[in-house]
Amino acid sequence: MTGFLAFDDLTPNPIEVARQRRIARGGYIDLTSSNPTHHGHVFPAALLSQAADAYWVARRYEPDARGAPAARAAIAHYYAGRTPACSIPPAQIAITASTSEAYGLLLALLTDPGDNILTPAVSYPLLEYLAGIHRVELRPYALDERHGWQIDQASLRAQADGRTRLVLVISPHNPTGMVVRAALPALTALQLPVVCDEVFAEFGYSVDHVPPFAALHPELPVFMLNGISKMFALPDLKLGWIACNAPAHQQYGERLEILNDMYLSSSGLIQAMLPVIMRDGGAFIGQMRRHIRHNIRIALELLGTSHQITAQPPDGGYYLFPAIAGWPDEERLVLHLLEHGVLVHPGYFYSYDHGTHLMISCLVAESQLRAGLARLLGGIAHP
Repeated sequence: MTGFLAFDDLTPNPIEVARQRRIARGGYIDLTSSNPTHHGHVFPAALLSQAADAYWVARRYEPDARGAPAARAAIAHYYAGRTPACSIPPAQIAITASTSEAYGLLLALLTDPGDNILTPAVSYPLLEYLAGIHRVELRPYALDERHGWQIDQASLRAQADGRTRLVLVISPHNPTGMVVRAALPALTALQLPVVCDEVFAEFGYSVDHVPPFAALHPELPVFMLNGISKMFALPDLKLGWIACNAPAHQQYGERLEILNDMYLSSSGLIQAMLPVIMRDGGAFIGQMRRHIRHNIRIALELLGTSHQITAQPPDGGYYLFPAIAGWPDEERLVLHLLEHGVLVHPGYFYSYDHGTHLMISCLVAESQLRAGLARLLGGIAHP
């Protein structure tokens, strides 16, 4: 057998087996969900209908390799309104169907098989699959847990070699919530392109704002990724983008346009709707932001009642990644908690094997969060 995952063991892991068994016995409280539509975060239907009306009246297929001009103009306006303001002209934006597709396009653009990319040591599982598709190596750089999971710049520089082609930064980071707040001298020294995933940028917690990464490093080629899946709780409508700063556009813009023209994945309908969604969707973002901040405060308060749990307030995002003392085996802990009726993810799901950590989503309804954390606290206290 050849091809993607040809030699991988695809049988369910012990946690998934136990989860399915628990469903058969009556279910559990899920504290892992990141799907906003499952928890009452539903973008206003009337606004979506209004956004679509003009498309149906003058429907016409006019593909653009970078995306519909009006949609790109709306995205450019969004960056101009960030703090600090970031000038990204519409010509420097490429619309994709998702952030995942954007990652794939940039790996095709910037790497060859056998190259490597620098990624955070606490990493989202998607990256391993993308690296496998493009035959590149992920080289993890450390995040400093003792200092709010900030990027360890010595580690970043040490991981680079002659075949390193880009640095991936996630800000706010998933799942630690770390936000990069200032320029990193190590990145300037490396002089590599930077891909920054900013899909949680609208959900600050400990920080007042999440700086657009291109504003921090205007001297480097920077590709900023975002989309409507997290920002507007619209994962089903499939629109993301790549925003290139001037160096990125000058060096790579023409080839990126050709790559995006090969797929044209994002539908004309959602691109036509985007200007209205971005113009009028601010109130919905604010509502969702308030819910997440409220839940994070509740979770930190409840987790703080246990001497076994160390939960750092995140800079942003909607996850917590607390450390757990007294449980050296993450998988055993997660299985134990599942027996107590609550599902969380172990730290090793995020390629992190230092100590014992759990991933908890604060996107869920408050009642679900409180009930799930009560079961978690009880389970941790009673091995």
